[in-house]
Amino acid sequence: MTASQSAKPGKSAFRPLPVPQVDIRGFWGDRVDAVASRTADILYDRCVEAGMLDQIDPDRDPPGVRIPFHVNDGFTASTVTTQMFWDSDLGKTIETAAYSLYRRKNDALERKIDAVIDMYAKLQQPDGYLSSWYQRVQPGKRWTNLRDCHELYCAGHLIEGAVAYYQATGKRKLLDVMCRYADHIAAMFGPEPDKKKGYCGHEEIELALVKLARVTGERKYMDLAKYFIDQRGQQPHYFDEEARARGADPKDFHFKTYEYNQSHKPVREQDKVVGHAVRAMYLYSGMADIATEYGDDSLRIALDRLWDDLVSKRLYVTGGLGPSADNEGFTSDYDLPNETAYAETCAAVGLVFWASRMLGMGPNARYADIMERALYNGSISGLSLDGSLFFYENPLESRGIHNRWKWHRCPCCPPNIGRMVASIGSYFYSLSDDALGIHLYGDSTARFEVGGRPVSLTQTSRYPWDGKISIAVEPDAPTEFTLHLRLPAWCGKAALRVNGVEVDLDEVVSDGYAAIRREWHKGDRVELDLDMAVARLFANPEVRQDVGRVALSRGPLIYCVEETDNAGQLHRVALPRTATIEAHDEPNLLGGVVTLSAAARRDASENWESGLYRTEPPAVDETKLTAVPYFAWDNREPGEMLVWLRSS
Repeated sequence: MTASQSAKPGKSAFRPLPVPQVDIRGFWGDRVDAVASRTADILYDRCVEAGMLDQIDPDRDPPGVRIPFHVNDGFTASTVTTQMFWDSDLGKTIETAAYSLYRRKNDALERKIDAVIDMYAKLQQPDGYLSSWYQRVQPGKRWTNLRDCHELYCAGHLIEGAVAYYQATGKRKLLDVMCRYADHIAAMFGPEPDKKKGYCGHEEIELALVKLARVTGERKYMDLAKYFIDQRGQQPHYFDEEARARGADPKDFHFKTYEYNQSHKPVREQDKVVGHAVRAMYLYSGMADIATEYGDDSLRIALDRLWDDLVSKRLYVTGGLGPSADNEGFTSDYDLPNETAYAETCAAVGLVFWASRMLGMGPNARYADIMERALYNGSISGLSLDGSLFFYENPLESRGIHNRWKWHRCPCCPPNIGRMVASIGSYFYSLSDDALGIHLYGDSTARFEVGGRPVSLTQTSRYPWDGKISIAVEPDAPTEFTLHLRLPAWCGKAALRVNGVEVDLDEVVSDGYAAIRREWHKGDRVELDLDMAVARLFANPEVRQDVGRVALSRGPLIYCVEETDNAGQLHRVALPRTATIEAHDEPNLLGGVVTLSAAARRDASENWESGLYRTEPPAVDETKLTAVPYFAWDNREPGEMLVWLRSS
């Protein structure tokens, strides 16, 4: 019995194609190669340098507390040290390595990962429990503080690493280890009277259990994921009871509100995106998986409310999210500061996860467009072009002091962006019983089956630099299915042809996708032409930081200006509304990009006499403005950066 049969999803359910079934080239191929050739090894080396293997290897002396507990630093509770979730960093590193090994043979890295897996297998207790922190540093305290201490979160990331490593290499040692751990968790948590009624303060295990159910076909893992979703926020509140059980006052919680971890209400009653941004995105991802697998309309309704709240009031133009460093998350409606934007890389990655899973309920461009925006802008800005340096925060304005780093005291973002980029093929396509959704465009080949018949589909395109896309459909035998092609909201004019015959888009477009149902034959060709005009974007006037300002976009890309192209003091530059903006192919710049240029104006200071203020405005000089894709900023000389330009 398969996982889909056990959970009985609706016939329209779409699932992403596994990474090994999609070959990626072009723009994303370059990024996958950077991760496979550099990032994956860097992640492993940094984990070793941090001392993580000392914690997971039972043959070594216990490491003790190497990273102090935080005490009211605005980052997290005083009950927490980032050392507690080293298992999650290793899990994501294993996942990144798995996808990278599929892309590029690396025997040395594979041996290292195999050795890490051996350590975890040896560390696992007879009852299946597995946590390097609670076994090696704080023994005797397992399952006593789910609110703060990331126990199930770490399990989730190790599960995801196990699934990826099995799919990429065929090795199932870690998968078997994590199945035993998942069985232990299922024995500890659930609705039965003798089980704990808890769930994790940092959501993640929910979506991991769905992956485990799909790869093993075991319904119990899907049911456990559903339980964690259903139980969250129920009364009596588990985190209150848990705190009292360990002798603590429930009110003695660093963040003071359960909005921080989205447990303030049962999930189906939630209507505002609140709290810690990454936790929120992981929760909504798990909810979307369960809505798809169980055909749960009540979850779908709640998710649509939350989606509307995010995209209409709380999302940066880059697809970044979570403006505040204090809670690593959300504040009030329309609060989107630029220079102080937190916009954690992991949050944008989490938004990609959520949007992708919403597409499991059927192709809909309102989700895919945002997934694309976050992918091309707010997430991959977190990784340097060569795959070696990282951003934790992704502001939309910098005075030149915000630069990428080698590692971080909370190193969640490097392996998160690494695993997302390395698995990008699974976001391109999703498959139902008789349909394939194409959500992203770019050079790639997908292999899948419809009704037991193998089909190969190849995209040829220079996307995101050019909107011309050619698709070759090659079934082994004539096969009938529907091909869903996204028409992005940013595209004002599109043309679609099948075997040279124009398709009337008005007749075939629904929810932003053109649905072409036919019997496909070898040699069939689909051509999609998306006009990539340069656009000026203006923010809702409720966003006080962006009033009187303009952002530039072309296709899926948001642009910024950097000091290296435009001299300093970018706040003086204004773009006239009447200025013509031109696009230029720059094959030798930043790995090959399209830049934008326009005539602009700059406030001058040469004639400004002493003093801060005067009655006459400054003189204005004519200047040329050059903009580059936001994802590529800070890959040259350090300097100022600006997304939202003054508009004149």
